[in-house]
Amino acid sequence: MYQFSRAIYRRLAPQVLPPPAGLPASSNHAAVLKACEDVVTRLAIDRHNFARPERALFSQIRSYFPMSAQAHVHCVVTRYMGFAQQFLIEHPHEGYTAVSGAPPQCRATTRKGAPCQRTPLPHNGYCPSHQHLAETEDRELAAA
Repeated sequence: MYQFSRAIYRRLAPQVLPPPAGLPASSNHAAVLKACEDVVTRLAIDRHNFARPERALFSQIRSYFPMSAQAHVHCVVTRYMGFAQQFLIEHPHEGYTAVSGAPPQCRATTRKGAPCQRTPLPHNGYCPSHQHLAETEDRELAAA
C-alpha cells in the first residue's frame, strides 16, 4: 500500500516549499510524506469509515505548496487516492495485511466483548455471522 503514498510524494516533491528559517531543510518534505503515509494507512485499515481520503490528504498537505501548484496537487492526490481505493476494492485483504502486518478481522465484537476473530467479507468488513450489523448500519445512515 505504501507504493501509493510514495508515488504521491514523488510526484509532488519538486514543488514543496522550503521550510521557514530555523527548521531543517527536509522538514516540509518529511511532513508531506508522513501525511501521505498516514492517510493511506488509515484507508487500508478503516476504509469503511473513511469517506473522503483524498479530501483529508489534500487539506493536510496544501499548506506546503505554493498557490500556483494547488490545482496540480489536488489532481495528483485525487488520482492516486483513486488508484489506492480501486486496489483495495480488488484486493481488500492484501492491502490491510501490507499495512498492519496481520490479516483483517471482523469489525464486530463477540457477546463477551472481545473482537471477532473471523475474516471479514470484502465489501463491508463484517464476517458472515455479523453481516446483519452492516445492514443495521445502512438503515441508521439512511435515517440520519
